[in-house]
Amino acid sequence: MQIIIEYESSWRNSFLDGSNNEALPKKGRKFIGSMTSLKQAENFIQREITHDTVMGILNRLIGDQRKLYQSRQAENYFFKEIDNEFTVRYEDKESKKISNAEIVYIRNMTGSTDQNAFTGAIKTDDVIFSSDYSAEFWGVLALDFTELCDFIIDNSPVTKTIQADPLSIIGRLEILNKEKTVANEGKVADAKAILEAHFPPDKDKGYLDGKGNIKPIMFYCSGLYLQLQRLDKKLGSKYNVDSARSRQGLISGISKRGFTKKDFMDRFTTGAKKTIWGNPYIRKEFIKGEGETTLMLTKASGQLEINLDIDKDKALQLKDMIEAAGVSSFYLGKKGLAYVDSYRI
Repeated sequence: MQIIIEYESSWRNSFLDGSNNEALPKKGRKFIGSMTSLKQAENFIQREITHDTVMGILNRLIGDQRKLYQSRQAENYFFKEIDNEFTVRYEDKESKKISNAEIVYIRNMTGSTDQNAFTGAIKTDDVIFSSDYSAEFWGVLALDFTELCDFIIDNSPVTKTIQADPLSIIGRLEILNKEKTVANEGKVADAKAILEAHFPPDKDKGYLDGKGNIKPIMFYCSGLYLQLQRLDKKLGSKYNVDSARSRQGLISGISKRGFTKKDFMDRFTTGAKKTIWGNPYIRKEFIKGEGETTLMLTKASGQLEINLDIDKDKALQLKDMIEAAGVSSFYLGKKGLAYVDSYRI
C-alpha cells in the first residue's frame, strides 16, 4: 500500500528537551527555545522525518491520538506486526526548504524573566548605598585589576570611590564584565589562591576558564565579598555591614563569580522583574574559516511517500479505517499543514 502525504511549512526544530518516546515529567518538558538556552549548542535541535514520524502519522490517520509510545505499549496496537523499518518504508521529497529567510518569534509561556531588564522606579536611597561602609565597600569596583590583586593579597585599604547608586554600580559591573581574560600567573595566581581559600570552588565553578585564564569580573565580585568580611572585622566591628547582605547572607544579584542584572536591580526597584513572553529563534555560531553564522528555524514543504509492505486484506482494512476516521489535515512534525493527497493498494 502506498500513501502520499503533501505538507507545507513543516517546522524542523524542537523547542523542548526530553523525548516524545517517554512519559512526560511531572512539570512537563523543559522549554529550551529561549535566547539564553540557545547559547548552548545542544539546545538548538534540528529534526528530520524519521520512522517514528511516519508511525505517528499512520496512527493519527486511523484516529489514534495517543502518544506513539503509548500506542505501542497497548495490546490493541494496530501496527504491532508491521512497526519496523523493513515493512514501513518512506521517502521525504522536500520541494522547498527555508532555513534563513524568516525569523520566527517563539512564545515562552514558562514565565521567564529578562536578565538585563527591570521595571518600576529606582530606589537610590537604599542603605547599601548610603551607609558609613558604602564608600569603602563599592570602592572595590573602582580599582584597576592590578590594584584589585594588591587589595586581595595585601589587604590594602580602598581609597578610590565610585558613585554609589544602582545604575552606576550595575553599569560599572557591565564594563568590568567585558574586560579580557588574564593569565593565571604572578600576583594574579597569588590573589586566586587567597580567594579560593576564602571561597572554595563549587564543583566546576572555579576561577579558571577552559584555557586556564581568569576573567577579571570574577575577582571583582569575589573582592566585594572579601571586602564585606574585612569591613565586618575592621577596628573591632567599626561597621555594621549586615544591611549589605540579603536574608541568605549574599549580595543581591552578585555571586562570588559573577552577577545578574535583573536580580541586582530587583532589590532597588519598585516593580517586579520583567517577564519575557517570547524571543526570536536564533542561534549564532562561530565556524572556523567561515566566521559568525546565524542559525534560524527551518521550514520545509514537500511530499512524503509512505510504502507499506502488507497483504491486501490488511491494506483494505487500513484504507477503511483511514476513511472512517476522516482526518482532513494534521501537523507533520511541529506546526505546518499536512494532508493525505492519495493512496493506492
